[in-house]
Amino acid sequence: MFGTRIVIGKRSKDEGEKPFWISFADLMSALMVLFLLVMSVALLAVTKTVSEAERKKVEREQEIELLLSKIEKATIKYPGITIDKDRKVVEFGDQAQFKYKLSVLEAPQVLLLRKFVADVVLKYASDDLGKKWFKQIIVEGFTDRQGSYLYNLNLSLDRSQRVLCALLAPFPDIPKILSEKELEQVRDLFFVGGYSFNDSKKTDEESRRIELRLEFYGVDEKHPKLEGISSGNFGDCKI
Repeated sequence: MFGTRIVIGKRSKDEGEKPFWISFADLMSALMVLFLLVMSVALLAVTKTVSEAERKKVEREQEIELLLSKIEKATIKYPGITIDKDRKVVEFGDQAQFKYKLSVLEAPQVLLLRKFVADVVLKYASDDLGKKWFKQIIVEGFTDRQGSYLYNLNLSLDRSQRVLCALLAPFPDIPKILSEKELEQVRDLFFVGGYSFNDSKKTDEESRRIELRLEFYGVDEKHPKLEGISSGNFGDCKI
C-alpha cells in the first residue's frame, strides 16, 4: 500500500508553449468584421440622406408643377396671355407690346396688367403653395433688333420698369384695383430685368414686349424676413 507510486502526468512541452495572445489571423478577421460593420452603418446613413434629398426634390417639382397648372387654368379667362410652364414664364403676346422705340403702355394695357396681377399672380402667390415656393417675379423687357445693343438694353429696362409703374403708381381715369396690401406684395415680389433684343420673336412687333419670369425657392432655401423693414412710399410714374 505504502509502496504504491502515484504518478502525476506532466504537461506536454507543446501545450505549455502555446501563445496566450490571439493569433494574427484571428485579429485581422475581427478587424475586418468591425470594418464591414462600420461601413455598412455609414453607407446606410448616406443612402438615407440621399433618399431624403431626392424625395424633397421630387416633392418640390411636383408642387411647383401644380402651382403653375393652377395659374395656367386661371389665365384662360385672359385671352392672349399664356403660361410657358417649361420656361416658367408668363407671356402677354400682343396684350403688352410697345411701339417702336417707346416704353409707354396704353391705358387698356395698364388696366389689363393690374387685373391679371391681382386676380391671378398675387392670388396664387398668397396660397399655401405660393407662400412655400414663390421667390420672386422678374419683369423682363425686350426690344427688336433695330438700333445698338446698349440703346436697346436701356430701352428694355425702361419697358420693364414701366410695368412696375403700371402696377404701383396712380393714374387718372384708370381704376386702382390693387389694394394697399397687394401693392406691398408687388413691391416685395416683383423685380426689374432688361434683356435688350435677346430672344427676339419672328417679327419686330412681337419682340417689343414684356414677360414675367416666375422664380421659385430651392429645397430647404430660407425665406427672407421682410417684417419691420420700411420700404418708403411708392412714388410716381408717367404713363
